[in-house]
Amino acid sequence: MAIRIFVTGGTFDKEYNMIKGELYFDDTHLPEIFDLGRSSVEVNIRTLMMIDSLEMTDEDRENIVRNCKKAEEEQILITHGTDTMVQTATCIAKENMNKTVVLTGAMIPYKFGSSDGFFNLGSALAFVQCLQPGVYIVMHGKYFDWDKVQKNKKTGFFELLNT
Repeated sequence: MAIRIFVTGGTFDKEYNMIKGELYFDDTHLPEIFDLGRSSVEVNIRTLMMIDSLEMTDEDRENIVRNCKKAEEEQILITHGTDTMVQTATCIAKENMNKTVVLTGAMIPYKFGSSDGFFNLGSALAFVQCLQPGVYIVMHGKYFDWDKVQKNKKTGFFELLNT
């Protein structure tokens, strides 16, 4: 069965307007990335929203959860902004779905050319196929359980929570 991919926006899919000096959203870059990476994994991509995760509302998170529950696929990958990724993962985990759900993102927009997004997406695609049902964050080649991770705002890396 194919892997369901939900696009929600975040830095991953941002574009840069050189005239205005602003970041904005146009369309997802995932098809282009999968083509460049020569991926042979069957995926079904659906854009749910194109927003910065700092602007994500409870209703947006409910929309993500609802789509995860409705998906026929048991493996789901979500591209998401890194600032509130853990918050969305928590909402999904509360539903106790018997699915493997992986959230990933980027610290630098893909279109900048030096983005970590390409690597994070490839890692997430691999992890979603290997991990047991549950909710995970995948960043920088590592996976984390949804309730044992935080974004270190000083280093820009995700890390295990100090317990």
